[in-house]
Amino acid sequence: MSNASLGLPVGRGLLYLIVAGAAWGTAGAAATLVYRVSDMGPVALSFWRSVAGVLLLLAARLLRPRVRPAVPVAPRTRLLRAGATGVCLAVFQTAYFAAVSATGLAVATVVTLGAGPVLIAVGARLTLGERLGRAGLTAVLGALAGLGVLVLGGGGATVRPWGVLLALASAAGYCAMTLLTRWWGRDSDADNSGTTVGAFAVAGLCLLAFAPAEGLVPHTAAPGRLLWLLGYIATVPTALAYALYFAGAAVVRSATVSVIMLLEPVSAAVLAVALLGERLTAATLVGTALMLGSVVGLAVAEARGARAVETEQQPVPA
Repeated sequence: MSNASLGLPVGRGLLYLIVAGAAWGTAGAAATLVYRVSDMGPVALSFWRSVAGVLLLLAARLLRPRVRPAVPVAPRTRLLRAGATGVCLAVFQTAYFAAVSATGLAVATVVTLGAGPVLIAVGARLTLGERLGRAGLTAVLGALAGLGVLVLGGGGATVRPWGVLLALASAAGYCAMTLLTRWWGRDSDADNSGTTVGAFAVAGLCLLAFAPAEGLVPHTAAPGRLLWLLGYIATVPTALAYALYFAGAAVVRSATVSVIMLLEPVSAAVLAVALLGERLTAATLVGTALMLGSVVGLAVAEARGARAVETEQQPVPA
């Protein structure tokens, strides 16, 4: 079950993605608490999230033993990878926040996370030659159905065309980021941690052009609580989650990645009920069950497929 180029087992890559998806879901609850205790806007929050993520990831790289690739990657290639991934990351995050503002959280979430797996499945087939298969298609459809029930089950959603277009732009950014990560993951000299640091640096520079309009320094009556929340967002759903995401996405099929990352709204829904006082509805239970079932089924199929490939590649004894 090992990826030949990176040496990372596919099973471990799946685990990385599951943890990353669950961690991403906590960012929404933490951001909601940030908005409650301060006047920080979503773009400014994304900017500081990127800046803090860069600092934490750089510190982790300094503490980790450096492994030099057999063939060093040219600086221009590293810069290209970091720049392209960073722009995709900035589009993904910023367009999503703008979509939430334009058409509401429910519609923005359904369009962004619903269109993501479809775009990625088509893109992976056209650019990477990855086949989704019948089991994969069933899992994607089940996950999308669960997402719709989970997010729209409460009713009252308002659809605005401009918000839908922004959500589709966010999905396109997520799709491009996933496909690029998978494409470069085939390179035996790919440096995922370096690309992650560079991507956040580029995303921070992109967001710096818009964040001052909201105010970079927020006003708050609880600075200690605000700093704690910002520290959590920077550490768990940013530095940790994205490091795991880029590592796992490099060795796992792109369509599988997109479905596993749908764990984000599941964990967000659980936290909304547990910490933010929202009601536990039948839609929440049904949608969560559908999505978790799809994620588990696709992850098992991915692991079995990787094991079968490894078995075929083993030398036959004379």
